[in-house]
Amino acid sequence: MRKLVILGAGTAGTMAATKLRPQLPRDEWSVTIVDQNETHYYQPGYLFIPFGIYRPDEVTKPIKRFIPSGVDLVTGAIDRVVADENKVLLDDGRELPYDYLIIATGTTPRPDETPGMADDLGGSVHEFYTYKGATALADKLRTWEGGHLVVHITEMPIKCPVAPLEFTFLADAFFTEQGIRDNVKITYVTPLEGAFTKPVASKYLGDMLDKRNVHLEPDFMIESIDTEAKKLVSFDEREVDYDLLVTIPLNMGADYIARSDLGDDLNYVPVDQQTLLSKKHDNIFAVGDASDIPASKAGSVAHFAMDLFPANFMNHIQGLKMTEFFDGHANCFIETGHGKGLLIDFNYETEPLPGKYPLPGVGPFSLLKETELNHWGKVMFRWMYWNILLPGKELPLPALMSMAGKETGDLR
Repeated sequence: MRKLVILGAGTAGTMAATKLRPQLPRDEWSVTIVDQNETHYYQPGYLFIPFGIYRPDEVTKPIKRFIPSGVDLVTGAIDRVVADENKVLLDDGRELPYDYLIIATGTTPRPDETPGMADDLGGSVHEFYTYKGATALADKLRTWEGGHLVVHITEMPIKCPVAPLEFTFLADAFFTEQGIRDNVKITYVTPLEGAFTKPVASKYLGDMLDKRNVHLEPDFMIESIDTEAKKLVSFDEREVDYDLLVTIPLNMGADYIARSDLGDDLNYVPVDQQTLLSKKHDNIFAVGDASDIPASKAGSVAHFAMDLFPANFMNHIQGLKMTEFFDGHANCFIETGHGKGLLIDFNYETEPLPGKYPLPGVGPFSLLKETELNHWGKVMFRWMYWNILLPGKELPLPALMSMAGKETGDLR
Protein backbone atom coordinates (compact mmCIF):
# COMPACT_ATOMS: atom_id res chain seq x y z
CA MET A 1 0.00 0.00 0.00
CA ARG A 2 1.47 3.38 -1.02
CA LYS A 3 0.96 6.29 1.34
CA LEU A 4 0.07 9.93 0.69
CA VAL A 5 0.28 12.23 3.71
CA ILE A 6 -1.11 15.78 3.60
CA LEU A 7 0.02 18.20 6.31
CA GLY A 8 -2.66 20.82 7.01
CA ALA A 9 -6.45 20.64 6.61
CA GLY A 10 -6.98 24.26 5.63
CA THR A 11 -8.16 25.40 2.22
CA ALA A 12 -5.41 23.92 0.03
CA GLY A 13 -4.91 20.75 2.10
CA THR A 14 -8.61 19.93 2.16
CA MET A 15 -8.91 20.55 -1.58
CA ALA A 16 -5.89 18.30 -2.21
CA ALA A 17 -7.53 15.48 -0.24
CA THR A 18 -10.90 16.00 -1.89
CA LYS A 19 -9.54 16.07 -5.43
CA LEU A 20 -6.90 13.32 -5.13
CA ARG A 21 -8.79 10.67 -3.12
CA PRO A 22 -11.15 9.76 -6.00
CA GLN A 23 -8.19 9.40 -8.39
CA LEU A 24 -6.04 7.17 -6.17
CA PRO A 25 -7.23 3.52 -6.08
CA ARG A 26 -8.24 2.61 -2.52
CA ASP A 27 -6.62 -0.82 -2.71
CA GLU A 28 -3.31 0.77 -3.68
CA TRP A 29 -3.18 4.09 -1.81
CA SER A 30 -3.90 5.30 1.71
CA VAL A 31 -4.47 9.03 2.20
CA THR A 32 -3.90 10.70 5.57
CA ILE A 33 -4.40 14.36 6.45
CA VAL A 34 -2.92 15.90 9.61
CA ASP A 35 -4.02 19.04 11.46
CA GLN A 36 -3.65 20.17 15.06
CA ASN A 37 -7.06 21.88 15.05
CA GLU A 38 -10.54 20.42 15.01
CA THR A 39 -12.10 23.58 13.56
CA HIS A 40 -11.91 24.84 9.98
CA TYR A 41 -11.86 28.65 9.84
CA TYR A 42 -13.16 30.69 6.91
CA GLN A 43 -10.28 33.14 7.15
CA PRO A 44 -11.57 35.75 4.63
CA GLY A 45 -14.39 36.28 7.14
CA TYR A 46 -12.02 37.57 9.83
CA LEU A 47 -12.09 40.96 8.06
CA PHE A 48 -15.79 41.41 8.75
CA ILE A 49 -15.88 40.37 12.42
CA PRO A 50 -14.43 43.63 13.87
CA PHE A 51 -17.23 45.63 12.23
CA GLY A 52 -20.02 43.29 13.31
CA ILE A 53 -20.78 42.27 9.71
CA TYR A 54 -20.11 38.60 10.51
CA ARG A 55 -20.60 36.86 13.84
CA PRO A 56 -17.62 34.72 14.93
CA ASP A 57 -19.70 31.53 14.66
CA GLU A 58 -20.32 32.25 10.95
CA VAL A 59 -16.66 31.58 10.03
CA THR A 60 -16.17 28.21 11.73
CA LYS A 61 -17.17 24.62 11.01
CA PRO A 62 -15.75 21.26 12.13
CA ILE A 63 -12.77 20.12 10.04
CA LYS A 64 -14.05 16.56 9.82
CA ARG A 65 -17.14 17.73 7.91
CA PHE A 66 -14.95 18.42 4.85
CA ILE A 67 -12.64 15.40 4.97
CA PRO A 68 -13.79 12.99 2.23
CA SER A 69 -14.54 9.32 2.74
CA GLY A 70 -11.41 7.22 2.49
CA VAL A 71 -9.12 9.85 4.02
CA ASP A 72 -7.80 9.32 7.55
CA LEU A 73 -7.88 12.47 9.68
CA VAL A 74 -5.10 12.63 12.29
CA THR A 75 -5.37 15.35 14.92
CA GLY A 76 -2.00 16.36 16.27
CA ALA A 77 0.85 18.86 16.13
CA ILE A 78 3.74 18.25 13.73
CA ASP A 79 7.22 18.05 15.20
CA ARG A 80 9.18 17.68 11.96
CA VAL A 81 9.53 15.94 8.65
CA VAL A 82 12.44 13.56 8.19
CA ALA A 83 12.61 13.84 4.42
CA ASP A 84 15.54 11.43 3.95
CA GLU A 85 13.52 8.71 5.72
CA ASN A 86 10.12 9.67 4.23
CA LYS A 87 8.34 10.08 7.55
CA VAL A 88 6.53 12.72 9.60
CA LEU A 89 7.01 12.89 13.37
CA LEU A 90 4.22 14.25 15.55
CA ASP A 91 4.70 15.97 18.90
CA ASP A 92 3.17 13.02 20.76
CA GLY A 93 5.70 10.57 19.30
CA ARG A 94 3.59 9.11 16.52
CA GLU A 95 5.29 8.50 13.17
CA LEU A 96 3.60 8.73 9.78
CA PRO A 97 5.57 7.15 6.92
CA TYR A 98 4.82 8.39 3.41
CA ASP A 99 5.64 7.78 -0.21
CA TYR A 100 4.48 11.27 -1.17
CA LEU A 101 4.01 14.30 1.05
CA ILE A 102 1.93 17.44 0.45
CA ILE A 103 2.72 20.38 2.73
CA ALA A 104 -0.29 22.67 3.18
CA THR A 105 0.19 24.21 6.61
CA GLY A 106 -0.16 27.79 5.38
CA THR A 107 1.19 30.93 6.99
CA THR A 108 0.52 32.61 10.32
CA PRO A 109 1.09 36.09 11.83
CA ARG A 110 4.10 36.40 14.18
CA PRO A 111 3.81 39.52 16.35
CA ASP A 112 6.70 38.27 18.47
CA GLU A 113 9.08 38.87 15.53
CA THR A 114 8.79 42.69 15.85
CA PRO A 115 10.15 44.26 19.06
CA GLY A 116 7.31 45.63 21.19
CA MET A 117 4.45 44.40 19.01
CA ALA A 118 3.31 41.64 21.35
CA ASP A 119 3.65 43.76 24.51
CA ASP A 120 0.29 45.50 24.21
CA LEU A 121 -1.54 43.07 21.94
CA GLY A 122 -5.21 43.25 22.85
CA GLY A 123 -4.76 46.71 24.46
CA SER A 124 -4.00 49.53 22.04
CA VAL A 125 -2.42 47.10 19.54
CA HIS A 126 -4.67 44.73 17.61
CA GLU A 127 -4.69 42.43 14.59
CA PHE A 128 -7.47 40.73 12.65
CA TYR A 129 -5.54 37.92 10.94
CA THR A 130 -6.54 35.35 13.58
CA TYR A 131 -9.93 34.32 14.96
CA LYS A 132 -8.89 35.45 18.44
CA GLY A 133 -7.53 38.76 17.15
CA ALA A 134 -10.59 39.56 15.02
CA THR A 135 -13.00 38.94 17.91
CA ALA A 136 -10.86 41.00 20.32
CA LEU A 137 -10.79 43.88 17.82
CA ALA A 138 -14.59 43.70 17.52
CA ASP A 139 -14.83 44.22 21.27
CA LYS A 140 -12.41 47.17 21.05
CA LEU A 141 -14.23 48.95 18.21
CA ARG A 142 -17.58 48.52 19.91
CA THR A 143 -16.64 51.15 22.53
CA TRP A 144 -13.77 53.08 20.86
CA GLU A 145 -14.64 56.79 20.76
CA GLY A 146 -12.05 57.93 18.23
CA GLY A 147 -8.49 59.18 17.89
CA HIS A 148 -5.64 58.22 15.54
CA LEU A 149 -6.19 54.82 13.91
CA VAL A 150 -3.09 53.44 12.24
CA VAL A 151 -3.41 50.44 9.90
CA HIS A 152 0.03 48.92 9.45
CA ILE A 153 1.74 46.20 7.40
CA THR A 154 5.00 44.86 8.83
CA GLU A 155 6.49 43.17 5.78
CA MET A 156 5.44 41.41 2.59
CA PRO A 157 4.40 38.74 1.73
CA ILE A 158 1.26 38.51 3.83
CA LYS A 159 -1.84 36.40 3.59
CA CYS A 160 -4.48 38.19 1.46
CA PRO A 161 -2.46 41.35 0.65
CA VAL A 162 -5.60 43.41 -0.07
CA ALA A 163 -7.09 42.76 3.39
CA PRO A 164 -5.35 45.73 5.11
CA LEU A 165 -6.78 48.06 2.45
CA GLU A 166 -10.21 46.48 2.86
CA PHE A 167 -9.97 46.98 6.62
CA THR A 168 -9.12 50.67 6.06
CA PHE A 169 -12.04 51.22 3.67
CA LEU A 170 -14.45 49.40 6.01
CA ALA A 171 -13.16 51.39 9.00
CA ASP A 172 -13.86 54.65 7.13
CA ALA A 173 -17.40 53.46 6.39
CA PHE A 174 -17.91 52.08 9.93
CA PHE A 175 -16.89 55.29 11.68
CA THR A 176 -18.97 57.34 9.22
CA GLU A 177 -22.04 55.22 9.99
CA GLN A 178 -21.27 55.50 13.72
CA GLY A 179 -21.23 59.30 13.35
CA ILE A 180 -17.65 59.65 14.67
CA ARG A 181 -15.61 59.81 11.42
CA ASP A 182 -14.68 63.45 12.15
CA ASN A 183 -13.12 62.24 15.42
CA VAL A 184 -10.96 59.62 13.70
CA LYS A 185 -7.71 60.26 11.82
CA ILE A 186 -6.69 57.27 9.72
CA THR A 187 -3.14 56.56 8.54
CA TYR A 188 -2.13 53.62 6.33
CA VAL A 189 1.50 52.59 6.98
CA THR A 190 3.10 50.19 4.51
CA PRO A 191 6.59 48.95 3.55
CA LEU A 192 5.55 49.29 -0.12
CA GLU A 193 6.13 52.32 -2.33
CA GLY A 194 2.37 52.80 -2.69
CA ALA A 195 -0.97 51.41 -1.60
CA PHE A 196 -0.47 47.99 -3.26
CA THR A 197 2.12 45.72 -4.80
CA LYS A 198 1.16 46.29 -8.46
CA PRO A 199 1.60 49.78 -10.03
CA VAL A 200 -1.75 50.18 -11.83
CA ALA A 201 -3.79 48.83 -8.92
CA SER A 202 -1.66 50.85 -6.50
CA LYS A 203 -2.66 54.08 -8.31
CA TYR A 204 -6.36 53.19 -8.21
CA LEU A 205 -6.28 52.14 -4.57
CA GLY A 206 -4.09 55.09 -3.55
CA ASP A 207 -6.64 57.47 -5.08
CA MET A 208 -9.36 55.72 -3.08
CA LEU A 209 -7.40 56.33 0.14
CA ASP A 210 -7.07 60.02 -0.80
CA LYS A 211 -10.81 60.36 -1.40
CA ARG A 212 -11.47 58.90 2.06
CA ASN A 213 -9.02 61.30 3.69
CA VAL A 214 -6.66 58.48 4.67
CA HIS A 215 -2.98 59.47 4.93
CA LEU A 216 -0.55 57.08 3.23
CA GLU A 217 2.85 56.51 4.85
CA PRO A 218 4.87 54.44 2.30
CA ASP A 219 8.32 52.80 2.45
CA PHE A 220 8.00 52.33 6.22
CA MET A 221 10.25 49.48 7.36
CA ILE A 222 9.38 49.01 11.01
CA GLU A 223 12.16 48.65 13.58
CA SER A 224 10.04 48.50 16.74
CA ILE A 225 6.87 49.58 18.51
CA ASP A 226 7.10 51.77 21.61
CA THR A 227 3.91 50.76 23.38
CA GLU A 228 4.48 53.18 26.27
CA ALA A 229 4.69 56.21 23.94
CA LYS A 230 2.32 54.55 21.38
CA LYS A 231 4.68 55.03 18.44
CA LEU A 232 5.80 53.01 15.44
CA VAL A 233 9.51 53.50 14.79
CA SER A 234 11.12 52.76 11.42
CA PHE A 235 14.73 51.85 10.58
CA ASP A 236 15.13 55.30 8.96
CA GLU A 237 14.03 56.84 12.30
CA ARG A 238 10.57 57.98 11.28
CA GLU A 239 7.89 57.81 13.98
CA VAL A 240 4.12 57.41 13.65
CA ASP A 241 1.94 58.01 16.71
CA TYR A 242 -1.23 56.04 17.27
CA ASP A 243 -4.14 55.76 19.65
CA LEU A 244 -5.26 52.46 18.13
CA LEU A 245 -2.87 50.35 16.06
CA VAL A 246 -4.24 47.62 13.80
CA THR A 247 -1.18 45.82 12.53
CA ILE A 248 -0.52 42.94 10.18
CA PRO A 249 2.42 41.15 11.85
CA LEU A 250 5.17 39.41 9.93
CA ASN A 251 3.70 36.32 8.27
CA MET A 252 5.69 33.07 8.37
CA GLY A 253 5.26 29.42 7.50
CA ALA A 254 5.10 26.74 10.19
CA ASP A 255 8.07 26.26 12.52
CA TYR A 256 8.32 22.50 11.82
CA ILE A 257 9.36 23.43 8.25
CA ALA A 258 12.47 25.15 9.65
CA ARG A 259 13.16 22.23 12.00
CA SER A 260 12.92 19.92 8.98
CA ASP A 261 15.31 22.02 6.85
CA LEU A 262 12.62 22.32 4.18
CA GLY A 263 12.06 26.09 4.08
CA ASP A 264 13.52 29.51 3.36
CA ASP A 265 14.10 32.32 5.88
CA LEU A 266 10.33 32.74 6.36
CA ASN A 267 9.65 28.99 6.57
CA TYR A 268 8.10 28.81 3.11
CA VAL A 269 8.94 25.73 1.03
CA PRO A 270 10.86 26.53 -2.19
CA VAL A 271 8.99 24.91 -5.08
CA ASP A 272 8.77 25.06 -8.85
CA GLN A 273 6.25 27.89 -9.32
CA GLN A 274 4.45 26.07 -12.13
CA THR A 275 4.15 22.55 -10.67
CA LEU A 276 4.53 23.17 -6.88
CA LEU A 277 7.09 20.34 -6.61
CA SER A 278 9.79 20.87 -3.97
CA LYS A 279 13.13 21.97 -5.36
CA LYS A 280 14.90 19.65 -2.89
CA HIS A 281 12.75 16.53 -2.75
CA ASP A 282 11.10 14.75 -5.66
CA ASN A 283 8.30 13.30 -3.50
CA ILE A 284 7.27 16.50 -1.67
CA PHE A 285 4.89 19.18 -2.91
CA ALA A 286 3.92 22.42 -1.13
CA VAL A 287 0.53 23.98 -1.93
CA GLY A 288 -1.39 27.06 -0.86
CA ASP A 289 0.29 29.60 1.40
CA ALA A 290 2.99 27.14 2.50
CA SER A 291 4.99 27.49 -0.72
CA ASP A 292 7.32 30.31 -1.78
CA ILE A 293 5.66 30.97 -5.16
CA PRO A 294 5.62 34.71 -6.03
CA ALA A 295 1.83 34.89 -6.03
CA SER A 296 -0.66 36.32 -3.56
CA LYS A 297 -1.17 34.19 -0.48
CA ALA A 298 -4.91 34.02 -1.05
CA GLY A 299 -7.66 31.45 -1.23
CA SER A 300 -8.24 32.12 -4.92
CA VAL A 301 -4.62 31.25 -5.70
CA ALA A 302 -4.98 27.99 -3.79
CA HIS A 303 -8.23 27.27 -5.66
CA PHE A 304 -6.83 27.90 -9.16
CA ALA A 305 -3.61 26.02 -8.38
CA MET A 306 -5.53 23.04 -7.03
CA ASP A 307 -7.58 22.84 -10.23
CA LEU A 308 -4.34 22.00 -12.07
CA PHE A 309 -2.47 20.13 -9.33
CA PRO A 310 -4.23 16.72 -9.41
CA ALA A 311 -3.29 16.05 -13.06
CA ASN A 312 0.34 16.89 -12.33
CA PHE A 313 0.39 14.74 -9.19
CA MET A 314 -1.08 11.74 -11.00
CA ASN A 315 1.46 12.08 -13.81
CA HIS A 316 4.35 12.49 -11.38
CA ILE A 317 3.62 9.37 -9.34
CA GLN A 318 3.56 7.39 -12.59
CA GLY A 319 6.92 8.78 -13.66
CA LEU A 320 5.35 10.92 -16.39
CA LYS A 321 6.05 14.55 -17.20
CA MET A 322 3.88 17.14 -15.49
CA THR A 323 2.03 19.15 -18.14
CA GLU A 324 -0.29 21.58 -16.27
CA PHE A 325 1.62 24.78 -15.55
CA PHE A 326 0.19 27.18 -12.95
CA ASP A 327 0.54 30.88 -13.84
CA GLY A 328 0.00 32.42 -10.38
CA HIS A 329 -3.61 33.36 -11.16
CA ALA A 330 -5.21 35.43 -8.36
CA ASN A 331 -8.71 36.86 -8.25
CA CYS A 332 -9.70 39.00 -5.28
CA PHE A 333 -12.79 40.96 -4.35
CA ILE A 334 -11.86 44.08 -2.36
CA GLU A 335 -14.58 45.32 -0.01
CA THR A 336 -14.61 49.14 -0.10
CA GLY A 337 -17.46 49.95 2.30
CA HIS A 338 -20.97 51.35 1.92
CA GLY A 339 -22.11 48.21 0.07
CA LYS A 340 -19.56 48.39 -2.74
CA GLY A 341 -16.50 46.44 -3.76
CA LEU A 342 -13.68 46.18 -6.27
CA LEU A 343 -12.38 43.16 -8.17
CA ILE A 344 -8.81 42.47 -9.32
CA ASP A 345 -7.56 39.62 -11.52
CA PHE A 346 -3.86 39.01 -12.18
CA ASN A 347 -1.04 36.46 -12.30
CA TYR A 348 2.76 36.16 -12.10
CA GLU A 349 3.28 38.29 -15.21
CA THR A 350 0.19 40.51 -15.56
CA GLU A 351 -0.87 43.09 -13.01
CA PRO A 352 -4.51 43.98 -12.21
CA LEU A 353 -6.13 45.95 -15.04
CA PRO A 354 -9.56 47.55 -15.63
CA GLY A 355 -12.15 45.63 -17.63
CA LYS A 356 -14.88 43.03 -17.19
CA TYR A 357 -14.84 39.54 -15.60
CA PRO A 358 -15.39 36.69 -16.25
CA LEU A 359 -17.15 37.34 -19.58
CA PRO A 360 -15.29 39.87 -21.80
CA GLY A 361 -17.33 43.05 -22.29
CA VAL A 362 -20.22 41.62 -20.25
CA GLY A 363 -18.92 40.86 -16.80
CA PRO A 364 -21.06 40.92 -14.78
CA PHE A 365 -18.19 41.92 -12.50
CA SER A 366 -16.13 45.07 -13.14
CA LEU A 367 -12.35 45.06 -12.67
CA LEU A 368 -10.75 47.90 -10.68
CA LYS A 369 -14.10 49.67 -10.34
CA GLU A 370 -16.31 50.07 -7.27
CA THR A 371 -19.71 48.48 -7.83
CA GLU A 372 -22.49 47.00 -5.71
CA LEU A 373 -22.27 43.78 -7.73
CA ASN A 374 -18.63 43.32 -6.77
CA HIS A 375 -19.69 43.67 -3.13
CA TRP A 376 -22.26 40.93 -3.58
CA GLY A 377 -19.62 38.78 -5.26
CA LYS A 378 -17.56 39.10 -2.07
CA VAL A 379 -20.56 38.29 0.10
CA MET A 380 -21.51 35.27 -2.00
CA PHE A 381 -17.99 33.85 -1.83
CA ARG A 382 -18.51 32.59 1.73
CA TRP A 383 -21.33 30.31 0.57
CA MET A 384 -19.25 29.17 -2.42
CA TYR A 385 -16.32 28.42 -0.13
CA TRP A 386 -18.26 26.11 2.19
CA ASN A 387 -20.45 24.49 -0.48
CA ILE A 388 -18.36 24.36 -3.68
CA LEU A 389 -14.64 24.91 -3.14
CA LEU A 390 -13.98 22.81 -0.01
CA PRO A 391 -16.14 19.88 -1.16
CA GLY A 392 -14.12 19.89 -4.40
CA LYS A 393 -16.98 20.73 -6.75
CA GLU A 394 -16.22 22.39 -10.06
CA LEU A 395 -16.44 26.18 -10.30
CA PRO A 396 -16.95 27.32 -13.93
CA LEU A 397 -13.96 29.66 -13.97
CA PRO A 398 -10.69 29.06 -15.86
CA ALA A 399 -7.72 28.18 -13.66
CA LEU A 400 -5.34 30.20 -15.83
CA MET A 401 -5.71 33.96 -16.17
CA SER A 402 -7.11 35.32 -19.43
CA MET A 403 -6.46 38.75 -20.97
CA ALA A 404 -9.92 38.67 -22.59
CA GLY A 405 -11.99 41.57 -21.25
CA LYS A 406 -9.03 43.46 -19.84
CA GLU A 407 -8.19 47.04 -20.88
CA THR A 408 -4.45 47.40 -21.49
CA GLY A 409 -4.40 51.18 -22.00
CA ASP A 410 -3.01 51.79 -18.51
CA LEU A 411 0.07 49.75 -19.44
CA ARG A 412 1.00 52.03 -22.34
